[in-house]
Amino acid sequence: MNEVVLEAKSKQEAIIKAMESLNANEEEIIYSIHEEKGKLFKSPLYHIKATTLVHVVELIKNYLSSVITNLGMEVSFESNIRDKTININIYVEKSGLLIGKNGETLKALEVLAKQKINQEYHCFIKLNLDIENYKLKRIENLERLAKKTAREVRSTKVEATLENMNSFERRIVHNALTDFKGVTTTSEGEEPNRHIIIKPTE
Repeated sequence: MNEVVLEAKSKQEAIIKAMESLNANEEEIIYSIHEEKGKLFKSPLYHIKATTLVHVVELIKNYLSSVITNLGMEVSFESNIRDKTININIYVEKSGLLIGKNGETLKALEVLAKQKINQEYHCFIKLNLDIENYKLKRIENLERLAKKTAREVRSTKVEATLENMNSFERRIVHNALTDFKGVTTTSEGEEPNRHIIIKPTE
């Protein structure tokens, strides 16, 4: 059984019923609960719609497969679930087209997949969508750039301005230099032109 729609006399009872029906614990399911007000002298009823995260993974894969194959590309996936976060890595021949400039197309695909599940189950999921480990490579490249630039700033005592970055990328740079002695980082500018400035502290 991949999905259940049940009713109960309390929210907790509804969740327990859903877990039993799906043979899963609360960490392994997503659900939405709707309260139906009781009539005169009657208690309310709680309606729950629930499914497993494993099923959500398959729904997302099927949805993305449909979108990507319509673009004339063959696609395959790798996936796992960790701490209620769904991680899906996409593999295609022309990965650059799906990644887009600065990962914008990839980000849009992730948003579409989240919206698809939200429309179906009226709840939000934690989804990390990647294409051939683009995000991982981007993180590694940003960390290297941050530390290389920080060493130059510390040596020359001249501040450096990095390229415009989204909030995810800026956070990577800030975190990479949190314990880096001799420099400090600040974000300046307005989206989408917000960037990081690395400044000497000594």
